[in-house]
Amino acid sequence: MKRILFVAAATMLLAGCPSFYHEEPKTPPPIIPVEPSEPEQPTTPPPIDVVPTPPKQKTINWASAMTPLVNQMVSTNGVENGKVLLVDSAKNNTNGAFSIQNATSAIINAVDNSHYFNVVPQDVVSAARRTLGLSQDDSLVTRSKAIGLGRYVQADYVLYSVISGSNEQRDIEMQLMSVQSGEILWSGKNDIEQ
Repeated sequence: MKRILFVAAATMLLAGCPSFYHEEPKTPPPIIPVEPSEPEQPTTPPPIDVVPTPPKQKTINWASAMTPLVNQMVSTNGVENGKVLLVDSAKNNTNGAFSIQNATSAIINAVDNSHYFNVVPQDVVSAARRTLGLSQDDSLVTRSKAIGLGRYVQADYVLYSVISGSNEQRDIEMQLMSVQSGEILWSGKNDIEQ
């Protein structure tokens, strides 16, 4: 019997019997009037943090590297004037990133300014790349791909370019190849100044 009473009492205690609950009436909190204080004196704003100037980006002077090489190339014996030249996208073999389009455009401008070759227009090259399934930013450009592209656009020569080195010291190597035979007719190398 003691057990039953004990279990019943424990059950009522744990269940929170409403008969033992006593609710107190709620009273609103007292309102305490606050005296206005003197107006605050304007404080000087904290000094503004100066935003540091970002590091100056180095611009690459592509034309100064490309023009001497193109001048050497056009003065090479065995290279015929007025032939069709495909300027293939420059290949980046450096440990840094830069715009391959800017490098390729500088090569095309230097060749155009020499008035020695008829350069295949870039829109024709882009269309041929799409047709052959070659990406515009193909980082695995090879000589055989360049010659195949040259054959597709019916060029006489292909100018293959590789940029190598580091962010601090880059150089460019160009090779003029015959599309018909794949023979390297001229090769040159120059430093790229920043």
